[in-house]
Amino acid sequence: MKKISEGVFGFGKDFATESIAPKHKVYDEKIIRQGKREYRVWNPKKSKLGAAIKKGLSHLPLNKKMKILYLGIASGTTASHISDIVSESGIIYGVEISSRPLRDLMSVSKKRKNMIPILADARLPETFANRIEKVNLIYEDVAQKDQTEILIRNAEVFLKKGGYAMIAIKARSIDVTKKPKVVFNEAREKLEKKFRIIQQINLEPYEKDHCFFLLKYLD
Repeated sequence: MKKISEGVFGFGKDFATESIAPKHKVYDEKIIRQGKREYRVWNPKKSKLGAAIKKGLSHLPLNKKMKILYLGIASGTTASHISDIVSESGIIYGVEISSRPLRDLMSVSKKRKNMIPILADARLPETFANRIEKVNLIYEDVAQKDQTEILIRNAEVFLKKGGYAMIAIKARSIDVTKKPKVVFNEAREKLEKKFRIIQQINLEPYEKDHCFFLLKYLD
């Protein structure tokens, strides 16, 4: 075992997070046990952040005690690994517009007290602003045409100065008539107005027509 980054450990070709809820799987992930410790293998085929790490993400700006806003949290696959990293001393505010995956997330959050599910529309941060404090990082995985604008809007409300953001851009959700590279370049131009782009990663072969951005807030 070797340490890859804060809270992420390498086991041969796999990488994993140490579970804060041992004996409870989230998405049928592989489990590695060492003594009393339990590590959950992070499947890059089922997590865009996992795919970004596999493709060479240079810096994972996560650590214990961090406050995270997760837009488009769904049933909590990726968020469960973030939950492991920030530990019980951190917190994840998980916004999801669809009630079905949120029900699954509610089950996950019963074992992970640092996850707070919120049924809301990420486009309208003012509707859930009274339930969320300022955060250190925003993670967005919302497959919508205006996904870059959604991130910027939420950053203006919730992100601390100098905070980080991560976003998975799905080209086909923004414009099916344009080549993915064109869509990614247009998204980059929008993001550069509010963020310093630390890294841009193409997620193939794990995710088709997806690009991942690691960002730092300028305001």
